[in-house]
Amino acid sequence: MKRLLSAAVAVVVCGLSLDLLGADVGWIQLKGAIGPASAGYVARAVDVAAERGDRCLVIQLDTPGGSLDATKEIVQTMFAATVPTVVYVAPDGAWAGSAGCFITLAADVAAMAPGTNIGAAHPVSLGPGGGEQTSDVMKQKMESFASSYIASIAEKRGRNVEWATSAVVTSESITATRALELKVIDLVATDLPDLLRQLDAREVRGHAFNTADARVREIPMTVSERVLQWLSHPELMMILMLVAIYGIIGELSNPGSILPGVIGAIALILVLYMATVLPVNVAGLALIGLAVVLFIADIFAPTHGVLTVGGMVAFFLGALMLFNRADPAFRVSLAYIIPATLLTAAFFTFVVGAGLRAQRLPLRAGQETLLGKTVPTLTRIDATCGKVFVEGEYWNAVSEQPIAAGQPSEIVGINGLTLQVKPIPPTST
Repeated sequence: MKRLLSAAVAVVVCGLSLDLLGADVGWIQLKGAIGPASAGYVARAVDVAAERGDRCLVIQLDTPGGSLDATKEIVQTMFAATVPTVVYVAPDGAWAGSAGCFITLAADVAAMAPGTNIGAAHPVSLGPGGGEQTSDVMKQKMESFASSYIASIAEKRGRNVEWATSAVVTSESITATRALELKVIDLVATDLPDLLRQLDAREVRGHAFNTADARVREIPMTVSERVLQWLSHPELMMILMLVAIYGIIGELSNPGSILPGVIGAIALILVLYMATVLPVNVAGLALIGLAVVLFIADIFAPTHGVLTVGGMVAFFLGALMLFNRADPAFRVSLAYIIPATLLTAAFFTFVVGAGLRAQRLPLRAGQETLLGKTVPTLTRIDATCGKVFVEGEYWNAVSEQPIAAGQPSEIVGINGLTLQVKPIPPTST
């Protein structure tokens, strides 16, 4: 009997201990553009938090926006999550813009830090063909879809549907205080401990948070997730685009180098991946391509640098237009554009130009350089045999016309290791 009682007590104590150990809060951070890596990270974090029995998963958010497809995946993950999700727009100065607005509204609990903003969720077409080049019909379709989608999210979570729609249609953006007044979010917290204290008394879907004394445990990104997330920066895409141009053109102008071509091909693949995440403008890409053509043409054409100047202008304008200018979060700074323009012009003028000009120089080594040379004959040369001495070497030689020993002859052809020569008539005096 005593043993059974002891076992029962042990089970109860063990259960309480496990419950206390399970009083944790999962925490992840989404910063920068939302893309496929972000969606995969959130899905994995939700699974980890559920397996560990965390009280909730806090997603600290600071983003200007991102891919609509990735945003939809994150929203669907949050709706299907068994562990409550809390989106916390932080730290001070953070912004839940565009895709971030959808994600914040989709959380079980939406919170913001003082000095943060939410809104401006008007859809921006991402990928090649985005930005200003999107047709009016496509813009209307995207706006209609985005407004109805965000309205359904707000309605499902019991938030302000009217404001959510205005965030898409009129790109309205509001502060944390105003968002709380309009019931866009549930609370304003100064920091993470304050957030946990305010969550403590809440209950979502029959789940009590009890987070006052919970331990915050970060769910870090994997190496692959970090790399893919790192590739969502506009400045990095521009740098990789330059590497792709330099590497591939450098390989073509200097065949056999191999390394520049390999690096350029890898950079090109990364650029194509990033083009699916960032709001790339086709007009910007076209201008950069035109600049490359002008740079190369100026190497062959005697334009005295006119095409190079035109290429610099085209490259500068293309870099300015490379991303959607309507969204300041994706604008590339002039601190990147101006040096990139000058560096590209110098690359094509000096590096590529030198390589292409070297390929057009006459041959200075090898058997082909022997053609046309005048050489003395060492022995009598006829159609079958003979000897000549040229450039420090003895060569077999043949001639359709007999040539006497010591008479000068001209090399007119090469057949393996045998030279074909012809006699040079003596100069009359």
